Amino acid sequence: MAFTIEEKRAIDGLVENWLNIDINPDSQREIRDLQQAGEYKVLDGKLTKRIAFGTAGLRSEMTSGFAHMNDVTILQASQGLVEYVVAGNTDPSIVIGYDHRFNSQRFAEITASVALSQGVKVYYLGSVENLSQETLRYEGGASHSSDGSSFVHTPSVPFTIDHFHASAGVMVTASHNPAKDNGFKVYYNNGCQIIPPHDDGIASSIAENLSPWYPEVWNVAANFQQALKTNLLVSVKDEMASLYISKAIKNLVTTPKLSSSFVYTPIHGVGLEILDKCFKAAFSGYTMEVVHEQAFPDPKFPTVKFPNPEEKGALDLSISTAEKLGYKLVIANDPDADRFSTAVKTKGGDWQQLTGNEIGFLFAMYFIEEVVPQDQLSNTYLLNSTVSSQILKAMAEKKGFHFQDTLTGFKWIGNRAIDLQNEGYSVPFAYEEAIGFMFNLVSDKDGVAAAMIWLQLYELWFVDGKTDVIEKLQQGYEKYGWFKEYNGYYRLDDLNKTKEIFDTVRGGYTSYPDTIGLFTAVEWRDLTVGFETGTEGNVPILPIDPKSQMITGVLSDGKDTVRFTCRGSGTEPKLKVYIEGRAGDEVSAKGIAKKCWDVLREEWFKPEVNGLVEVV
Repeated sequence: MAFTIEEKRAIDGLVENWLNIDINPDSQREIRDLQQAGEYKVLDGKLTKRIAFGTAGLRSEMTSGFAHMNDVTILQASQGLVEYVVAGNTDPSIVIGYDHRFNSQRFAEITASVALSQGVKVYYLGSVENLSQETLRYEGGASHSSDGSSFVHTPSVPFTIDHFHASAGVMVTASHNPAKDNGFKVYYNNGCQIIPPHDDGIASSIAENLSPWYPEVWNVAANFQQALKTNLLVSVKDEMASLYISKAIKNLVTTPKLSSSFVYTPIHGVGLEILDKCFKAAFSGYTMEVVHEQAFPDPKFPTVKFPNPEEKGALDLSISTAEKLGYKLVIANDPDADRFSTAVKTKGGDWQQLTGNEIGFLFAMYFIEEVVPQDQLSNTYLLNSTVSSQILKAMAEKKGFHFQDTLTGFKWIGNRAIDLQNEGYSVPFAYEEAIGFMFNLVSDKDGVAAAMIWLQLYELWFVDGKTDVIEKLQQGYEKYGWFKEYNGYYRLDDLNKTKEIFDTVRGGYTSYPDTIGLFTAVEWRDLTVGFETGTEGNVPILPIDPKSQMITGVLSDGKDTVRFTCRGSGTEPKLKVYIEGRAGDEVSAKGIAKKCWDVLREEWFKPEVNGLVEVV
């Protein structure tokens, strides 16, 4: 790609802008070297398109440039967030936590320094004494090696917001993304991840505060020392951990005596510390073996290709450890411990890792059939996202509780749960198929809480060996209907392809198609253009977002039905497809789900034509 003189001048201006802000000598040198070498294509990719702030906050690769995660973009995001918080609160405060990833502590320190510079009280879940190596390097301090005592799991941030009634919160984590990534996850004063209009408001505020307010915002150590003297900076990790454990026991534990033996892995993340404390305080009688190779925080994630419990092979070490010990249960958290997964050994001797929908179904049956008093079901809601299984809807129709689906993401699930609780309803459980589960502890997914509930469920139903997990699922499907999923995604080489593909699909019909391949369309919802069948004026019940792409349809082959949702990912270069067949038996439910995938691939996505990589 050849750049014109005007384009090169524009990029040179961005280089100058970057060098005027950045204090990191390594990234300064990198940008200068690229400019001197005439690498304008690389500089264009790094500097021209700024990293976008949205409902997921920020998440990207850690490298130089306005398009990525680094000190500069964290400073800019922090300035915008802090100004937004100050404008909306008379006594502003913010909770800040971080995980073990490269630069997480540094990014948290910058965020805190910006907040302190404006007189915003900071409830800090990290270390105020042992600062990051990066901060000490830039400010002339002695280096140190972190012992991991300052890391927290992501649910600690919304929990702390709720306790102190803070104005906002930030968790520095990229969750289960690859090691090269990091993220800046923002919560608002209700302990939920931000939703509109706050995302747009913060994004606008960031755009208005790109230049450092003054050099002193970079002086982390000095700002920390001064704020500790005035109590503007408060170290709260130990206090919050104790309160979290006590509230988890009060809200979640009904079976304190266990008899199970199991293997646990935090997948090189931060989960072991808080999970171990919770288990020891809440339960007796269990035996837990931790996967040694994955037990402690390691930002390189050396034993897995992707640090995501959903990915193939992520639980191999756990399962082999359990097999050697003769155990039949594995439980796992993702690296920031807000997600939960499990694998079980069946009666046939095979190991099976459960899907998010299977775990969610078992949790739902546990609460509805075992925990919630039957005379309180009419005042009870269970929630999940629209891409998750509709079996909860079938359960609600049969058992008499309420069900509602939401947009994808716990920002929507959590906010809806709070609304329902304010209306007087109980919401004991909600979930999303991507192994995220929410209970009556924080208004967000929580992998440690999920593990605590799972052990009690396992004790009740499976520890005696009379019934295994697969049999229990089959009993549930026989009772409530056979729902079987066929989920996957298409990997993109260009994010712009998502909109292009959806635009092409919509170009073939006015409102929605009568047929897709061999299927007849029964129901339709397009949350991008704002259309839904069966509603007044065809206006969708769920929020419309023209900036994202999402279509949901219910199709029929004349006998059985299948429901699909196609959407663009908000954090990864993927086009995600969620399909669930519903039929009178397992084989038919699986068959129609697979048939729907094949039809959508051939009729809509055409991977060979569009250069997509199919992953199922």
